[in-house]
Amino acid sequence: MIRRLAALLLLGLAAGGAGAGDAVDAFLARHWQQPLAPQGAPPAAWPAREASLAPEDCAACHPQQHAQWRGSLHARTMGPGIAWQLALMTPDKGERCLRCHAPLAEQKALLARTLGWANAPASPPPAYVPPGLDRQGLVCAACHLRRHERFGPPRAAGAAAPLPPRPHGGFRAEAAFQDSRFCAGCHQFPADGPRTKGKLHEDTLAQWQASPAARDGRACQSCHMPARRHEWRGVHDPQMLRQGLAAELVLKRRADGGVDAVAMLRNAGAGHLLPTYMVPKIEATLVRVGAGGERVLARHVIGWQIDLALAEESFDTRLAPGAAATLAARLERAETRGGRVELRVAVAPREHYERMFRYVLAQRAKLDARTQQTLQAALDEAVATRYEALRLTRALPPATRP
Repeated sequence: MIRRLAALLLLGLAAGGAGAGDAVDAFLARHWQQPLAPQGAPPAAWPAREASLAPEDCAACHPQQHAQWRGSLHARTMGPGIAWQLALMTPDKGERCLRCHAPLAEQKALLARTLGWANAPASPPPAYVPPGLDRQGLVCAACHLRRHERFGPPRAAGAAAPLPPRPHGGFRAEAAFQDSRFCAGCHQFPADGPRTKGKLHEDTLAQWQASPAARDGRACQSCHMPARRHEWRGVHDPQMLRQGLAAELVLKRRADGGVDAVAMLRNAGAGHLLPTYMVPKIEATLVRVGAGGERVLARHVIGWQIDLALAEESFDTRLAPGAAATLAARLERAETRGGRVELRVAVAPREHYERMFRYVLAQRAKLDARTQQTLQAALDEAVATRYEALRLTRALPPATRP
């Protein structure tokens, strides 16, 4: 963990230089020091809701943020996709996953008791730790609470200060909450982290630092938390995908009467590679549609394809900011009378996991019934995230006279 913090510090210095950047790095080194320390006993005078770690209790004063968080992937980091794996892991391996999926010490203690890990606490949790907190993923307290002290970004311009008495003694404003480095603990592996073909499996912060977005002062929060919304939308969200991926389709009649179809997909908005890591795939298909049916003219997958052992790379066609991919097809004159050409872009946000879940399910005889059930739920959930992001349609141009 010391090497990881040192690597993040170097990334921070590269991004922000001295001065304020050093203060952010120092705060983040304390705030995300792993494993996170238990909160400890809350102040005796606090009522139960004020002391609680439950996101539902945060909603009493922060209903909008809670509602946004509930619909986000951060609220689902402890779904069936990781649950079946944790059930088969040793505590030390499980702990590494939980650093991002359920980072609070109280969450880990609950899960250790559920799974019967040897390091599980013998006594039940204190009253401020609600049952089921371990299944709620990256909860509010994971980012905003340390030893019952609240942390958050500086007050937004024009926002009114709350009248006294302030709940839980107010909060401590930290500029780090508006800095891309705040996200690095889970979205950037250190230099000695796992790699395939020399590429880090999680490298988003470094990708951003090399992008025009960083040079323009657009932090991760600018796109993924606009107006401080707690949604963290990404490639799993159709609207967010369309903001990042520009598409065009042009048909041009040739002198011989045929038609050339050219489609271009460009990373026009994402401040990192699109997609940023190995799990999602974006499939673009060029299709000729007519009275006689459909014919696929060209297909291209945008993504980073790695085998399930994470050892071999099949391809890496991710788009750097500003980069584009082209699909082209040549139609002869005889097949250009009427009809249209379509560019269809489909997204599989969890394609890598789909392959992994299917592979393990094929060996279901080695799994107990409960693990099989959880794994099937994980696969169903992953497949359900697929969607069509966009479809461009162009009618075939009218034929010219010889």
